[in-house]
This record gives sequence, structure tokens and C-alpha cells, in this order.
Amino acid sequence: QVQLAESGGGLVQAGGSLKLSCTASRRLFSSNAMGWYRQAPGKQRELVARVYSGGSTNYLDSVKGRFTISRDNAKNTVYLQMNSLKPEDTAVYHCNTVPIVYNVWGQGTQVTVSA
Repeated sequence: QVQLAESGGGLVQAGGSLKLSCTASRRLFSSNAMGWYRQAPGKQRELVARVYSGGSTNYLDSVKGRFTISRDNAKNTVYLQMNSLKPEDTAVYHCNTVPIVYNVWGQGTQVTVSA
């Protein structure tokens, strides 16, 4: 069974911080790169950050230096620490494999950053 469950979103003022968590089924998590995606209203989904099974990472240019992705392989969990949040970070955040292996998505977690 393929499952994803995101949590940790909320409403925060610009400059604030949030930490997102995502637990995935082992079938998805093991040996796959995992990523955080976001979709703002009226915009296409974009990949924000990716972490490989060995721990190396890469980021969307607009979040470099502000966001940190990490994973705990023992817990099948991927995290996204978001600092210095900006209103343009407002979106629904999802996690999934990179690239997408199964077109199955969790409910996502809403991040809203007020100016």
C-alpha cells in the first residue's frame, strides 16, 4: 500500500519558521529520492527540495539558504525546515518521490505566510 501523510503547516508571519513532516510507506521511501513539492493557487506544482537516500540535497533557487530538507530512513520520514518565510511561500506542500513513482498524493499541508 502506498501512503503519504504530511503535517506541520500553519499560518505564520513573514520572517517566521515552520517545520513540515511527511511519513511515507516503506514501499515509497526506501531507496527513492524524496522531495517536497508545493502548489500555490493558480500555479503549477513545483519541486521545492529533494533529498537522496544517501542524504545529498538540492533546492529550488528561491528557497536556497532558507529551507533545509532532511530524512530519517529508519522512520520513513522526510522533513522540511522552513526559515525566513515569505508571502510567496504560501502554498499547499506535499511530499513524494522524485521523480514521481506512483501518482498517489497525501492530503498536503497548507502553509500561509502573512506579510
